[in-house]
Amino acid sequence: MRGRRLSGWVAAVPMAALALATVYPLVFTANVAMKTRREYVLDRFAPLNSPHWENIGTAWSDAGMARYFANSLLVVTVSVALLLLLGSMAGFALSRLRFRGSRMIFLGCLAALFVPFQVIMVPLARVMADTGLIDTYPGLILAYVAQWLPFTVFLMTSHYTTIPMEIVDAARIDGNTVYGVYRRVMIPLGRPALLSVGILDTLFCWNDVLIALLTMNSADHRTLMVGVTSLRGQYSDDIPTFASGVLIAAVPVLMIYLFLQRQIADGVTAGSTKG
Repeated sequence: MRGRRLSGWVAAVPMAALALATVYPLVFTANVAMKTRREYVLDRFAPLNSPHWENIGTAWSDAGMARYFANSLLVVTVSVALLLLLGSMAGFALSRLRFRGSRMIFLGCLAALFVPFQVIMVPLARVMADTGLIDTYPGLILAYVAQWLPFTVFLMTSHYTTIPMEIVDAARIDGNTVYGVYRRVMIPLGRPALLSVGILDTLFCWNDVLIALLTMNSADHRTLMVGVTSLRGQYSDDIPTFASGVLIAAVPVLMIYLFLQRQIADGVTAGSTKG
């Protein structure tokens, strides 16, 4: 019994320290965001006496966070929709359709997962500049789709591989075309994987800074995370407003993690077992 308690404490103490290290920055940011500039200068670590919500309003309207939020919402929504559509179709084809080269295509998608974006960022920027896609929403959306499509295809292929081939054969015998099998069978059976992959793709696109910073030059087209980085220079003497912008950017991601933890874990482990 003592051994079990001791082992429990050995595991609990590091995990509690890790949880504290993760939560404290968010609590500190929220505490700073609700202070006045005078309160922050006097003691940045002291708990606030009364919240000053006007900092959130200043960051949202005057600092342009509302525009950045709308830009991110548009780009992420369209990007994730395309990723799920293309990824699910490719996953179905690679897992359940027999054609020459399917294995090589899957291995190519798998190999693309190991290529850092920094390796291809210069050629990507040149191609986008030559095609007139720099500083445009379609350009950023295509960049996101190209970056995260191999990951989406890999996870969807892994999920569809677990579906018995007999189900597909039965649907074909019933008179369904390949598209009918995909729409009537694979999409309903793939909904859990689509939800998990969609959440992960949303987090990837929403938190991105490098791709958006590379492809979006004008302030009107900035995404939320790029807009937050620009606030540091604009409000270097007004840290509470800057902290309010960081808080605005963090809240959507925090809500996703709080309410969709199981789906995120399922998406991470989707390709860990072989069907």
